[in-house]
Amino acid sequence: MKKKLFIILALCSVLLSPAQEIATDSLAIDTMSIDTVNVDTMSVESLELLPLETDSLDAFASDNGSIMDVYWTDTASLTDIEWRTLEWCLSWIDTTECVAVHDTTTLPDSVYKARLQALPCVIELPYNERVRAFILRYVKRNPKQVARLMRMGEYYFPIFEEALGRYNLPYELKYLPVIESALNPMARSHVGAAGLWQFMPGTGKLFGLEINSLVDERMDPIKSTEAACRFLNSMFAIYNDWNLVIAAYNCGSGNVNKAIRRAGGKHDFWSIYPYLPRETRNYVPIFIAANYAMNYGEEHGICKAPIENTMITDTIRTTERMHLQQVSENLRIDMNELRRLNPQYSRDILPGGSAYTLCLPAEKTGLFIDIQDSILTYKADSLIHNRRAEIDLAKVTSITGAYRVNGVTYYTIKNGDSLSSIAKKFHCSVNQLKKWNNLSSDMIRAGKKLKICK
Repeated sequence: MKKKLFIILALCSVLLSPAQEIATDSLAIDTMSIDTVNVDTMSVESLELLPLETDSLDAFASDNGSIMDVYWTDTASLTDIEWRTLEWCLSWIDTTECVAVHDTTTLPDSVYKARLQALPCVIELPYNERVRAFILRYVKRNPKQVARLMRMGEYYFPIFEEALGRYNLPYELKYLPVIESALNPMARSHVGAAGLWQFMPGTGKLFGLEINSLVDERMDPIKSTEAACRFLNSMFAIYNDWNLVIAAYNCGSGNVNKAIRRAGGKHDFWSIYPYLPRETRNYVPIFIAANYAMNYGEEHGICKAPIENTMITDTIRTTERMHLQQVSENLRIDMNELRRLNPQYSRDILPGGSAYTLCLPAEKTGLFIDIQDSILTYKADSLIHNRRAEIDLAKVTSITGAYRVNGVTYYTIKNGDSLSSIAKKFHCSVNQLKKWNNLSSDMIRAGKKLKICK
């Protein structure tokens, strides 16, 4: 068992069940939500560029709205502590003080263009009218949202950068989760994508995430980031162009390949732009706008959202199967708080067998270690061991009419039977038959059942 110290910066008390669907940011996009779009059903002539509408993105929303209002919840996924020694989990409160005087002036195109070109990026970040529309969407229409994202970036971006650096990927890819999930590790889309990087279950499993009835590592910032890096790396090996990789991240490689064919084999996002699904045509411009907003928010008078309070936590690795309720009631920790600290356990159960991480308030970890045995046995029958491991099926014996259930033979009395004849059939005594069946005499009646307990 190992433990290390974590710090949690908690800013609100809104708590949701780990199984509850959480809407994503108003500029977030469902990562894999349109894999099934069949571009072949559309004529090339029908593929038009979206009109420039700075104040309206209704056409960009799906049924439940790919562009949705944001709801924030305290969440953290604290795993893989072998290489993470300090982590923060941020949750947010609405604040007007930080952005009350933000700059609403629309700047000349030359300023936006020069600022994008000045960013130290490997990925091309060109400027056009669509990029401008989304930049204004961030810094002019949603400054409080940008303030939250800027503060949350202090926690998440070092995690992303560490993994991106190991895979030799461009650091600016750290802004993908900004548009995917608004840096909310518990974000779920209406089509089933989940986590910071909005993996669909099949894609998450393909890239090594554990996803089952008890554990969903898409909610784990560290492990999902590792999976995202592997995915992005594999896509770059195919396209050798980061804007095409980003497009494929949104709509799938199949749709990108179709667009490339329709564009006469051109391998450039802006060349295949008219042939991509509508959502994906906006995806790269939004990515560019997110890069701008996260780097130049302060130039628009947007400062980082404030931190209200801090809480120190500790993590423990355990191979024991346990229920969060066992921990909650023994350590006197609110159940919702435990769920907030351990959101990857979708049914409140640590499966056991392999090493899993349990995050606790720091002042409770010593007590957990001291009374761990009591915690594991507390209500274990109802919370953990309430599933039958084996069932003894009813088996018909060689004696007509007799059958066995859970080690007991049941025999239906026939005409002409007596206790002595039945005892002889089952190799027992008459007294045993009377005892097993609470009989006070030797009288029996056809049609009744006798138990033979041997």
